[in-house]
Amino acid sequence: MDNTVLGVLTEKLLKFGLTRQEASIYLCLLRNKELSGYEVSKLTGISRSNVYSALAALVDEGAAYLLEGETNKYMAVSIDDFCQNKIRELGRLKDELTRQIPQIEPNTEGYITISSHRHIMDKIHNMLEHVEYRVYLSMPMQFIEQVREDLERLTAEGKKVVLLLAEPLEPAPKGSIFYVTGKQDTQLRLIVDSAYVLTGEMTGSDTDSCLYCGQKNFVNVFKDSLRNEIKLIELTKGKE
Repeated sequence: MDNTVLGVLTEKLLKFGLTRQEASIYLCLLRNKELSGYEVSKLTGISRSNVYSALAALVDEGAAYLLEGETNKYMAVSIDDFCQNKIRELGRLKDELTRQIPQIEPNTEGYITISSHRHIMDKIHNMLEHVEYRVYLSMPMQFIEQVREDLERLTAEGKKVVLLLAEPLEPAPKGSIFYVTGKQDTQLRLIVDSAYVLTGEMTGSDTDSCLYCGQKNFVNVFKDSLRNEIKLIELTKGKE
């Protein structure tokens, strides 16, 4: 495994709560069946004192097993088990925090800028998570698969899902209403429950920027624009 790949994997492990040193040692354990602290130190170049403290932390974090014997050795917990355990723990913490922290009513009158593709995708997932009645979505084709699971869940729950995409989607989420716009662009347009809008540029870049708003007049104008586009598509289709 070259240094570039190791660097990428280390950065991803940091997201799961490991320090950079712990991540390096965890990857070392994954590549070797069982290792002593001394062997880990030799393979990684990390001082023995730091290795032993990091190994103890990995055991505590649920990322490694301690194999006791004449010489203590360590073995990595599989990456799937480690990640799933962390996700379950975060899920429990989320439920506790949701119950314990007072809820703040969203400021639906303001305009909020969401920057970078990652944060925009997070906002889309969160908006789709809280749909009560209906959703209208138009987005670049290359990103639609990232929300397919959300859309299929909504249709399974009996909620209205209307998609406006540049080209046919096969297979389309079962139960959704589908319109082919024929327009290849980078615009995101999302309306949830005729109450919230997310719109802007979506290219997959950190420079992407979208506007989120629950201001009634803005939402109504946006909704009318999408409705008119749908009518135009229907009229054009009828003339073909």
